[in-house]
Amino acid sequence: MNALKEMLKKREATLILLIVVLAVAVSTRAPGFLKGDNISRIVNDTSILIMVGIGQFFVILTGGIDLSVGSVIAFSGMAAAMMNQSSPGTPVILILLAGMAIGLLLGLFNGVIVAYGKVPPIIATLGTMSIFRGFTFVLSKGQWVTAHEMSESYMSIPHGHFLGLSNLIWSAVLVSVLLFFFSRYTRSGREIYAIGGNKTAAKFVGVSEKKVNLIIFSMSGLLSGLAGVMWTARYAAAVNETATGFELMTVAACVLGGVNIAGGAGAVPGVILGALFLGIINNALPVVNFSPFYQMFIQGFIVLAAMFINTIMDKRSEKKMLKRRA
Repeated sequence: MNALKEMLKKREATLILLIVVLAVAVSTRAPGFLKGDNISRIVNDTSILIMVGIGQFFVILTGGIDLSVGSVIAFSGMAAAMMNQSSPGTPVILILLAGMAIGLLLGLFNGVIVAYGKVPPIIATLGTMSIFRGFTFVLSKGQWVTAHEMSESYMSIPHGHFLGLSNLIWSAVLVSVLLFFFSRYTRSGREIYAIGGNKTAAKFVGVSEKKVNLIIFSMSGLLSGLAGVMWTARYAAAVNETATGFELMTVAACVLGGVNIAGGAGAVPGVILGALFLGIINNALPVVNFSPFYQMFIQGFIVLAAMFINTIMDKRSEKKMLKRRA
């Protein structure tokens, strides 16, 4: 019994329990909700959010935020789609790498502004969010790249299958595993936690805040670039408004997953579960005949509730620590 109580104290375990309760509750209204095809659809729909959410997680871990991820997705996706449109014979792997490289450069630009310009992340990325979105309109001249202007090989990037799972899901799995080990077992991963936990103490032990900022924003940009290519290939359309507001969903996934918005606490598995929770809600609304127009309202409410719970849990942890020291 005590072991069960200890397990439920962990945010990931609580979130898994919530996901199971939500899924079972929805399945009573829609019996097909828990069928394999629908579960696969939910995971597939959530894969892009998982990848970009993990990039956002590392930025939040330092106490910052990256508001430009939606615009980076739009620009890198549009650039990749236009490359494919102008040179349909170019191997798609090169276009995929080009999209990721574009995202990496845009993320690095954010990192340089924060690290060397000493601009707070929320201000820096608020500015680049508009700049990158503007680049997208300038690049495309306001035009779209539609399905009949894309090659079959480009549109098949996220849809190909291996061992029964789509390439999009495999991409999310690969990103999750690599960055989980990066956060837990590398020096740079530990330095990111150190900067978020106590910036002054981290500097005293030799952690470079500039290096950490360059790493986290570059990583966020790289993952957004990958997501941009996957997004336009999956929906067979590159439009200038792609991923508008997506940055809020990534923040919601992190907060739901137990990432401390002030930095220093959180983990990759929590972000994955937070994204899956949002994915289930988005899938469940139309299934139970709930208007999708309530989607943003529900997401906002969930974020507020999660932050409220986080605050209560943090205060309880502080009280316990103080009691132990007394």
